[in-house]
Amino acid sequence: MPLLRLGGASHEISFDFLDAGGGAFPASVSALFCPAGEQESSIRLTVFPAVQRRRYERGLLEAREASEVARHSELETGKLREQFVAVLGHDLRNPLAAVSAGIRALSREATTERGARVLVLMEGSVQRMFGLIENILDFARARLGGGIVLTQCITDQLPAILSQVVDELRATNPDRVIDASFDLRTPVECDPSRIAQLVSNLLGNAISHGAADRPVRLSAVSTASGDLTVIVTNEGPTIPPDAMDRLFEPFVRGASSGYSEGLGLGLHIASEIAKAHDAVLDVTSEDSVTSFRLRLSAVRAS
Repeated sequence: MPLLRLGGASHEISFDFLDAGGGAFPASVSALFCPAGEQESSIRLTVFPAVQRRRYERGLLEAREASEVARHSELETGKLREQFVAVLGHDLRNPLAAVSAGIRALSREATTERGARVLVLMEGSVQRMFGLIENILDFARARLGGGIVLTQCITDQLPAILSQVVDELRATNPDRVIDASFDLRTPVECDPSRIAQLVSNLLGNAISHGAADRPVRLSAVSTASGDLTVIVTNEGPTIPPDAMDRLFEPFVRGASSGYSEGLGLGLHIASEIAKAHDAVLDVTSEDSVTSFRLRLSAVRAS
């Protein structure tokens, strides 16, 4: 009646009538209020059987409830899977560190030229495994804990830190040329270890996908205000458009032009580190030159 008096009509109100046997009979009722003077008025009712409709609505509700249960189960399964990956990655570091220590011990002993080359290759593989484990751990932490955790400080040690990253990659990729130039005269507010990880991932990506006979270039510049710009450039096949659109997503690997190696986490982790610093990481790829550029503003980082 309130709906009728306010709007003059009501549409498809659900009722359950009692049938002759005392059971419920679902119906849909529409009503039209027809005033006919001060004393006389009427209400026109239209009653539709709603058995099929009620059954359909009940099916929708049951399907929704089942979907919510399945979604909750999937979330719990995904969380357990990510926890397992995090624990596995953490536990793998200790035996891998022992292998690395054994390789370094053997490299200090007299060996043949061939043996020395094999040890270098083994150390390179170990370092690459360390990098993969760190990326997996960071991905799991970000998924479980809400993002990459930073320990920021104002540092003037970036030249030494980035030089160490370059030296490690040169040692593990002795057949590749890495040209590095630093103009970091101003301290930068950042997490130095995370910036080193970001640069290592970008350089590793450039080495993997760049032309083997062309150098990989790294430049890092800080301004008087503390802004930081890092650029990693390689020559070779350009990134396909289908890969460019989702390049920083996890587990995404381009299907052509050689962009199909690895887990697809390195660039994602680099992007997450940039986001954690409130910085911008973008990429251009044209005319056989691919460049990744990190721009960290002192205003945003502080």
